[in-house]
Amino acid sequence: MLERLRGKRLMFVGDSLNRGQYVSLVCLLQSVIPENAKFMKTFDSLTVFRAEEYNATIEFYWAPFLLESNSDNAIVHRVPDRMIRKGSINKHGRHWKGADIMVFNTYLWWCTGKKMKFLEGGSFDDENKTVVELETEDAYRLAITSMVRWVEKNMDPEKTRVFFTSMSPYHEKSGEWGDEPGGNCYNQTAPIEDPTYWGSGSRKAIMRVIGEVFSESEIPITFLNITQLSEYRKDAHTAIYKKQWSPLTEEQLANPVSYADCVHWCLPGLQDTWNELLFAKLFYP
Repeated sequence: MLERLRGKRLMFVGDSLNRGQYVSLVCLLQSVIPENAKFMKTFDSLTVFRAEEYNATIEFYWAPFLLESNSDNAIVHRVPDRMIRKGSINKHGRHWKGADIMVFNTYLWWCTGKKMKFLEGGSFDDENKTVVELETEDAYRLAITSMVRWVEKNMDPEKTRVFFTSMSPYHEKSGEWGDEPGGNCYNQTAPIEDPTYWGSGSRKAIMRVIGEVFSESEIPITFLNITQLSEYRKDAHTAIYKKQWSPLTEEQLANPVSYADCVHWCLPGLQDTWNELLFAKLFYP
């Protein structure tokens, strides 16, 4: 993999699930690189890992909606009223130019309700601003279409590979896989064995949007379909074993199910498999 990346920039762009895949890849590769021949630094929304001897970088850029939003601060982004600026992908896209391999994702942040707010006039902080609401699928289509148009305009298919990672499922309803209702991924120690299992957190309407938009792209975009294989892994989440950004209350501590993270994934773990797929598709397109 490092030889494949020699002299190149591999960039992940998206949300914290994509950041998890980025960290997974860095962890997989860095162990064979001497300490004095590697470094990792963060510059606002951009985190860069560099392998000096290979003149290669693996980068992650925080942009949970791909378009400009009021959640773009890489540290302080847990805003309750999420809003996106229509037609604003170039705000972030200027940082992506020159990459040789792009791995995009965006999904989970679109699933906070049935509609998404788009800013059409003014700034996010203005009291008087023009805001429209779109159904989630329509809003998502707008964002994915913007991404594809940006790729067509800025990426050379002869030099650049573009990937898109599909929906990362979560496991917050234990009744869906046959356990007692009211639970989630907490204390789950085995995968789901039903090969047809598909949880309510993975929206097939979103998958259809991706298929329709990508089919019209003038540049090939490789779809990294991790959804079904990840659906089985109710046992692979960070659950209660993660950094807590806010102190836990006594009530939470008394009931671990209440604060278990059933969205993100442990490392090493499932996301290493996602990178095995990325590796295979890079070598055998």
